[in-house]
Amino acid sequence: MKLSQVVIVMGLMGLAGCSSGERDMRLHYLKTNSGTPEEFAIVPNKPLETPPAMTALPAPTPGSANRTDQTPKADAVAALGGNPARLNERGTPSGNGALLQRAGRYGTDPNIRTELAAADFEHRKRASRFSYKIVPQDEYYDAYREQWLNSYDALEAYRRAGVETPSAPPEGWDD
Repeated sequence: MKLSQVVIVMGLMGLAGCSSGERDMRLHYLKTNSGTPEEFAIVPNKPLETPPAMTALPAPTPGSANRTDQTPKADAVAALGGNPARLNERGTPSGNGALLQRAGRYGTDPNIRTELAAADFEHRKRASRFSYKIVPQDEYYDAYREQWLNSYDALEAYRRAGVETPSAPPEGWDD
């Protein structure tokens, strides 16, 4: 092939990479490349049992839980001495009233989750604009690197302000 043909083919491939199609803006790639089933996702059902009276059976509700479905979280809570029924509670637990009142003393925004999700989507869209890669990789830490808190700068600022702070490992100890 001639050099001019190679340049044309490479140019076309470059233009195809810059297409306006939907970009993949996921930050974590959690898929596996193996075509085999996930053996840890297979959970056997609880054993079937005959109720004392057939009239005591609840009416079937499509899409809801089955009596023989495994409940690993509830089983773990019960094994550790907790109350599994508390896993299904909705709303704010009564014991958290003082905490929520203190945290919301300056007011709360009911749409904060929607606003943060939209802002994060825009940030990921900007961050993914020029991040085309031949091999997909996990870009979570790169996408939010400029938003990281420098813990040593914060520690020094608190110390300059006279706040008692615990000791910290020296900078660069984990490099």
